[in-house]
Amino acid sequence: FLDNIGIKISAVIAGLGIGGIAIALAAQAVLGDLFSYFSIFFDRPFEVGDFIIIGEFMGTVEYIGMKTTRIRSLGGEQMIFSNSDLTNSRVKNYKRMTQRRVVFKLGVTYQTSVEKLKIIPDIVKKAVEDAGNTVFDRSHFLSFGDFSLNFESVYYVKSGDYNQYMDAQQKINLALKKEFEERMIDFAYPTQLVYISKEK
Repeated sequence: FLDNIGIKISAVIAGLGIGGIAIALAAQAVLGDLFSYFSIFFDRPFEVGDFIIIGEFMGTVEYIGMKTTRIRSLGGEQMIFSNSDLTNSRVKNYKRMTQRRVVFKLGVTYQTSVEKLKIIPDIVKKAVEDAGNTVFDRSHFLSFGDFSLNFESVYYVKSGDYNQYMDAQQKINLALKKEFEERMIDFAYPTQLVYISKEK
């Protein structure tokens, strides 16, 4: 980071004795985090309360300090990141989203009739529209799977808030389960058929 702003760390270290190299390296890390803090402070890629994703980690920002930033994960544990790690990573900030695009798939059994397959997109559309704060995009019979007939559906949640997205998805899932039960449409799950031939 310091090299990027014109400070040649290698030249500084070369001018120090062996005893000062460890101090110089430690100072580089501290100064790197400090400059990263000011970068976060002025650029504001995220703020306290924002829900962000860094690589495979995700959570809500609780504290932004001079050296580290603390994030509360969905599981409840607190994760601590150095500021330099954050500024050198690709950060997704879902709090800044105005809407969230959601793609989900479901599979039904091969015993499902063509007539029932044709109405599934309409069932999905109604479930999405009834969820509230959502916009239906599409639903299609996508593919023939190993054990299921697969549908892919897309809709938008008119908010970037993760909890609102999960609330909408839960309402949609419950509505689909209820409607499928009433129409006797079976969800598919992995099965294995064994054929036994009888010798005469």
